[in-house]
Amino acid sequence: MVRIAIIGEGAIADTHMQSLSRIVGVEVAALIYGEEKTGAAFAAKWNIAATSSHLDTVLEHDGIDAVIVASPSALHPEHTIKALETGKHVLTEIPIGLDLPTCEALAATAGARPRQLAMAAHTRRFSPAHKHLKARIEDGSFTLQHLVAETFFFRRTNLNMHGEPRSWVDNLLWHHACHTIDLFLWLSGDPKPQAFGQAGPPHPELKIPMDMSIALKAANGALLSLALSFNNRGPFGGFYRYIGDSGTFHVFRDALEDHEHQPIPLTGAAFLDQDQAFIDAINGVQPARSTIHEVMPAMRVIHRINALLQN
Repeated sequence: MVRIAIIGEGAIADTHMQSLSRIVGVEVAALIYGEEKTGAAFAAKWNIAATSSHLDTVLEHDGIDAVIVASPSALHPEHTIKALETGKHVLTEIPIGLDLPTCEALAATAGARPRQLAMAAHTRRFSPAHKHLKARIEDGSFTLQHLVAETFFFRRTNLNMHGEPRSWVDNLLWHHACHTIDLFLWLSGDPKPQAFGQAGPPHPELKIPMDMSIALKAANGALLSLALSFNNRGPFGGFYRYIGDSGTFHVFRDALEDHEHQPIPLTGAAFLDQDQAFIDAINGVQPARSTIHEVMPAMRVIHRINALLQN
């Protein structure tokens, strides 16, 4: 039995709980919450017996094997480092940090503790649709020429994915663009693509850019065109068009369609498969995937783009 402590009681923590509740041999034994009222409601919903607002107290218990970090983005590095330093395996939500020096410090901590797993929740790597196309790229049956991606939300007020108020402000570049930038590096195999970026005006109250345009070019010539917006009305999420030499494919979440939007049947679910991979790695069933070390190239590319956006 793998006993897990989960940090955070927000929307993404709830998503992890939906997956963990379906995995055999897992017990979520403790919740570390940020707000007492919402923490109590979360614990009651998922039948989590032990709750605390004190991370250090929970981490001191030998009965906890692993930690899932689903706290506000700015706290991910601190919480991950503390968990690693107390000998726990960690799955950290995206982003692993909001600036490169912080990410590098986290990677150094993880590298100094090889016995502890340090995985990053770069969930696109676990989507059956993206994995299918990655396999086709690797076996030569599909050559990616252009990945056109749209990441759209309507967030002119500070709400989470469930429309609930947030106590912290999300980040369009280090969080949402990170999903697609890491995906493109993973698909292309190029850790240092050419990078371009521009941002629209900042929100007067949230103080963050609400629109971005990002482009990457891999060494093999493959392109990424990524549009992001917190101003978009309509369907939200990440939409992907794979344009290649032998077809055009559309991906939304776990679904894959051809150029006529005809479904291509696949098995699996990104979040469930990601959390299962974490448990399997803890149990020695398979090596860890999407580790802190493996996602660091994406964080370095984001750092370069962030510098461009300041000009």
